[in-house]
Amino acid sequence: MSYLAYVAGFGVAVTVFLWLRDLRIFYRTGLPGYRKAAYLGVPFTALALLGFLVTAYTEAWELLGLGLVLLALYLQGQVDRENVWHGEGARERFFGRAERTNDKGSRKRL
Repeated sequence: MSYLAYVAGFGVAVTVFLWLRDLRIFYRTGLPGYRKAAYLGVPFTALALLGFLVTAYTEAWELLGLGLVLLALYLQGQVDRENVWHGEGARERFFGRAERTNDKGSRKRL
């Protein structure tokens, strides 16, 4: 196992973190863009985990596994989301702290 497995493992951790952050924002706001992002976070995390396993256990295909992790991160960033922050700091954005919406049922969902 080379050092690239650690890089791929960090990529998987980032993918899981972004998925859980989207899930938290959807839970707090009920916005359809974050709902789609939370749903699509599951296969993107699975793709990143597959890339980690390829990187860690096959020496000949390390770069292919790393490419799968990077593809998962790229695809996760391509999902359209609504703007939920208006002047919050970096810490609030990092942890996905969004203003809680009590009226989630009246919004149009996918």
